[in-house]
Amino acid sequence: MLQTARLTLRPFTPADLAPFAAINADPQVMRFFPAPYTRAQTARMLDTFAEKWRINGLAFAAVDDRGSGELLGMCGLNTPPETLPISPCTEVGWRLTPSAWGKGLATEAAEAWLTWGFARGIPEILAFAPSLNAPSLAVMRRLNMTAAPDLAFNHPAIPKGHPLRPMKVHRLAAPG
Repeated sequence: MLQTARLTLRPFTPADLAPFAAINADPQVMRFFPAPYTRAQTARMLDTFAEKWRINGLAFAAVDDRGSGELLGMCGLNTPPETLPISPCTEVGWRLTPSAWGKGLATEAAEAWLTWGFARGIPEILAFAPSLNAPSLAVMRRLNMTAAPDLAFNHPAIPKGHPLRPMKVHRLAAPG
């Protein structure tokens, strides 16, 4: 679907289940989530992404290394559930395997999706992460997203008192 200098960004396929399930099961990758995901949870995620592509024309997508073809994780645009206080909106998000960290790949993939979304008339794109997730908050800053403290919220799917419940939100308006 999209290509950058180092990445191919495309809808997930059934062949991605095993490698993406391994990424989602990695405690290091999922340290800013309440728990790693099971293979069944990852399969449901991929089904949800496919349905969102069909209905909305956007969802999180696979991120492949252009050189090796290895699945590195996901990045894309998404419409979060209506249960989130920031909904309705369009968000950009990412999750990469540790071997892809520290190389600017999340920023590269997210920039491609932001450009794609703005070209399709999306007026503003948000990103959110737990307040403790310094790496994702740093990516948001590298994307020139602006902190939006007025949109900060407690994630309704995370129990009260859990340290990952408070979410910080950043925003970026379409250019022009």
